[in-house]
Amino acid sequence: MEVFIYIILFIIGTLLGSFCTLAVYRIPLKQDITHERSYCPKCNHKLNFFDLIPLLSYIFLRGKCKYCKEKIRPRYFILEFFSGISLVLFGVSINLNLMQLNDAKLLYFIFGTIYFVTLILIAGIDKEYKKIQKSIIVFGVLALLPYILYLYILNPVNIYKYGICLLIMLFLTIFNKFINKCNYVIDILIFYIYMTLFSNAECMVFTTILTLFAIAIKTIINKTRKQEEIKVPIGFYLCTFNVVIIIIQNFINNVM
Repeated sequence: MEVFIYIILFIIGTLLGSFCTLAVYRIPLKQDITHERSYCPKCNHKLNFFDLIPLLSYIFLRGKCKYCKEKIRPRYFILEFFSGISLVLFGVSINLNLMQLNDAKLLYFIFGTIYFVTLILIAGIDKEYKKIQKSIIVFGVLALLPYILYLYILNPVNIYKYGICLLIMLFLTIFNKFINKCNYVIDILIFYIYMTLFSNAECMVFTTILTLFAIAIKTIINKTRKQEEIKVPIGFYLCTFNVVIIIIQNFINNVM
């Protein structure tokens, strides 16, 4: 039964990953991500059902568009696979079991999945464009509000943490509109505070340490290659390490 559940989770994860690959491409271009059919970005041919099966379509088509024969970027396959594995590991880390399922675990898994999707979208766009898409953060905050309300019912003290975080995010957003420099830095700060809505203090500490380490390595590599002008995608590293740390924390909490 557990194996069957994790197979389903992997399939759901790859489907979410497939949607994220579409959204990562279209959101910065301000294109519709829900109603318009998927198409090849090279030849603009509309894709049919068999062209859109996560992972399998890429493998069977040998990484090429069936219509124009242009190569499909490997990131589509990588993102779908990473999304599938992440959702499975997330489920395993909280010991998701239909026989022992309770409201708290189910809600944590549902809203955790939503949170992970927003991180994947932000990471993908930041990796590609070196930009934090604030509209995704807004969506994430609105989507997590019911869960925040649920946590408030369990522990009213938590409301102060969430209230302060939301006020700081609002202040930084307004402040960002009045300056023309360091926009990316402020966007990173807004995103960092967004992550604290779902992540605890320990998670954020380890996420920060690993991100700084990755940035240092990336900067050294850029200087070695004389690529000083290339901006490091800080949001991408924050997203990646935050997902990893949350899953590791869940595993540790289950063991203890």
